[in-house]
Amino acid sequence: MKLFYIFLLFALPVLFFNSPLNAQNFDINTLKQINLNRNTKLDKPMKFISNSGGYIGVGVPATVCLAAWIQHDKTLAEKGIQMSLALAANTFTTFALKGIINRDRPSITYPYLQAFESKRHYSFPSGHTSNAFCDATSLSLNFKKWYVIVPAYTWACAVGYSRMHLGMHYPSDVLAGAIIGAGSAWVTYKANKWIKHYFTVRYTSNPSE
Repeated sequence: MKLFYIFLLFALPVLFFNSPLNAQNFDINTLKQINLNRNTKLDKPMKFISNSGGYIGVGVPATVCLAAWIQHDKTLAEKGIQMSLALAANTFTTFALKGIINRDRPSITYPYLQAFESKRHYSFPSGHTSNAFCDATSLSLNFKKWYVIVPAYTWACAVGYSRMHLGMHYPSDVLAGAIIGAGSAWVTYKANKWIKHYFTVRYTSNPSE
C-alpha cells in the first residue's frame, strides 16, 4: 500500500490543485508525450500487459478461491471471497462512472493520437487500471509480504502506463482507475473485518442467544 500512497502523493496535486484548463492541458500533453513519442518496439509487450489487467484481474481471486477449495482452507476461502467481492464492487463502480461521465476516448477527441484497441467504451475511468489496482491492493492487504506487494503494484502501474502507451486513456483516467480499484479493495477488506468483529463480539458476549 505504501507504493500506492506515494503514487497518489505526487499525482493528486498535479491533477486537482491546478485550474481545470491547466489540468486538461496536462492530461493531453502528457498523453501526447507517451503515445506519440513511444518506443514502437514496446507496442506488443504493452498490449500483453494491458490485456493482463482483465485476465489476471479475474484470475487472481479465482485462483485464491480454487486454492482454498483444494486445501479446504477456510481462512484462504474468506480471502478469496473478499477479493472477489472487491473486484465485483470495482467493476460496478467503474462501469457506472463510465456511463455517467461519458468521456470519449482520447483518439476520438484528438484524431492524431494512435489507439490500438476498440473505442466502443467510454474513457473515464480506466477499467484495466482499476482491475489491476483492485487486485494489487487486495493481495497486499491479505498477504502482507514484500514479495507480494512490490510485484503486485509494479504490475498494476505497468498496466496503467500501458493504457496511455496504447492511446486508450488520459492520465486522469488511469489515476481515477487506480483510486477506484484500490478503494474498492480497501473498503471491502475493512467491511469484512468489521462484520467479523461485530458478530464475534455479539455472539461471544451473548452466548445464550
